[in-house]
Amino acid sequence: MDFFSSQDTARRNTVKLIVLFALALLSLIAITNLLVLALLGMVAESLPANTPFLQQVDWRLFLWVSLAIIGVVGFGSLYKIASLTGGGARVAELLQGKLLIPGGGHNLAEQKILNVVEEMAIASGTPVPPVYVLEEQSINAFAAGYSPADAVIGITRGAIETLSRDELQGVVAHEFSHILHGDMRLNIRLIGILHGIMVLGVMGYYLLRSTGSSRRSKKGGGELAVVALGLMVIGYAGTFFGNLIKAAVSRQREFLADASAVQYTRNSEGIADALKRIGGVPQGSVLENPGASEISHALFSNGVRMSFSALFATHPSLEQRIRRIQPQWDGSFEATSKVLPAEGAGRRAPFGAAGSAAHGVPGGTQAGALSALLLTDALLAAAGNPQESDIQQARSLLGRISAPLLEAAQNPFSARALIYFLLLDKDAGLVAVQMAHLQSHADAAVFAALQKLNEQQPVVSPELRLPLVCLCLPVLRQLSAEQYPPFRQGLLALVQSDGKTSLWEWVLQRVVLQQLDAVFQPRSRFHYTVHHDLQQLGPQCAVLLGFLIQAGRQPAGGEAAAFAQACEKLGLPTLAMPAAGALSMERINAALDALVTLKPLQKPTFLKACAVAIGADGVATVQELEIFRAIAAALDCPLPTLPASLIQSDQRQDNS
Repeated sequence: MDFFSSQDTARRNTVKLIVLFALALLSLIAITNLLVLALLGMVAESLPANTPFLQQVDWRLFLWVSLAIIGVVGFGSLYKIASLTGGGARVAELLQGKLLIPGGGHNLAEQKILNVVEEMAIASGTPVPPVYVLEEQSINAFAAGYSPADAVIGITRGAIETLSRDELQGVVAHEFSHILHGDMRLNIRLIGILHGIMVLGVMGYYLLRSTGSSRRSKKGGGELAVVALGLMVIGYAGTFFGNLIKAAVSRQREFLADASAVQYTRNSEGIADALKRIGGVPQGSVLENPGASEISHALFSNGVRMSFSALFATHPSLEQRIRRIQPQWDGSFEATSKVLPAEGAGRRAPFGAAGSAAHGVPGGTQAGALSALLLTDALLAAAGNPQESDIQQARSLLGRISAPLLEAAQNPFSARALIYFLLLDKDAGLVAVQMAHLQSHADAAVFAALQKLNEQQPVVSPELRLPLVCLCLPVLRQLSAEQYPPFRQGLLALVQSDGKTSLWEWVLQRVVLQQLDAVFQPRSRFHYTVHHDLQQLGPQCAVLLGFLIQAGRQPAGGEAAAFAQACEKLGLPTLAMPAAGALSMERINAALDALVTLKPLQKPTFLKACAVAIGADGVATVQELEIFRAIAAALDCPLPTLPASLIQSDQRQDNS
């Protein structure tokens, strides 16, 4: 299944989940009303015995009971979803995970998992997610969040200390499949829905406890106790069937994630051996944390002990999963790979040029030798499906980043300075203005770090800019609520300092703010996104395409022709290109926010139109393709790294 089809399937599964929840709620209402009917006299006693049943029911009481059930279950679900507003970080905190901050003086095992996660994120085109370690000796992991912007990876201490690098890579690739295929949002909604259903049973439990004195002092205490017991039975019966739904939704997604992990790494032994190690150790994958049952469906392997395992298992058995990956498996839970003593000790060594044939890009092709449309078609075909060559390329790119820049990306003060540094203009006079503004408004330690970077003038190749930004994001997510607004204001001030916005400036602010606003300014999670067609978002398409063309370097008089070609690609030839003076950054970002709601299967069409707008001059440079990847990421369509054959020294700069 390709990325866009998988996203569409995830969206439809969410709709099915809502329908199932509604049916479960209706069932709870009906059963609870029958209980009250039987025990509290909803039947009108004054009516003749032969009166039809529906006429005997006290419908006013029926309505109040129904509203009460809807209120209790709805409040329970909304409360749980609200408690997870922070996305994946809240789920990790629920399990008492410890955040691993890059550059925090970690041991070899912790540095190894950080390296693996960084490589997989850069390879797949997603932001680098924070990594949380659960102090559990079992082998397990999870990915959680509403979107790649607020995703986290959680992994147990037993996994990072027991698994080899290849095995860890298989586990992390499995979790990245959940990120890329839209499973995480579904998982969090399942947590909220099941909690709401369970609240009814919890209420019955406490009501039953409170009836002890009622039975001794009040005549009606016995009836109330029966109602409480009935609520307990109904609530836990609802939870029973809710867990069945959760298990059914989860199991097939696990097979897909296993297959994706093999596809991403081109190494079936990595994930298969990780599963074998789970079966070969006494503690297996079971977590001791009491919160594990709530997120059991989001774990890499079954994390709770339970009876009726065939019914409630959120994961297929280890034997089933291993045989899907290695049909000739002999049944032995003994891994074939070995842990190397010095494994993961340091940063990556450059791998050199990685192959590009996996994505259909002709080997040896230089940037600019093919049309932008041909190259972007190849990237879109690989969306959500990073290959081993992408992981090697990501490792190579990260290996090319100098030590001072890596150190800067790992500290909250210098990471902010590094983002500012990437926005400094090439004109010395304008740089002086930018530095003066930051000296007056930025944190003193941040400005000092920026001065140091500016004096060193480290070389940042175009293809390293986005990876550097991605490396900064996990650290920047740890800023305090007081530190983020000044940083945000400084970033926007640098972008707007020369009165115009280049493609690179817009891309950087969009990537950074989209990820960090999701953490520091989270929107409500109580709404369901309405997905739109291209025809409904024609004006927004015109705004973004017009900006891409006007901010690029089109030949004289070629802007109108390029806009017409892009609109033709959309099937919307009647759109009018907006005037250059009408394109404020707020309007551009608002247009892109609206385009995020495009139906998944229509996003490739819009991205191809963007490719036409960017490459209307017939040349696809590294900078232009990286900008295309950033736009795709803003639309929740992460694309793999550029093939090594396209990475070259390019004199055309976007930020001049």
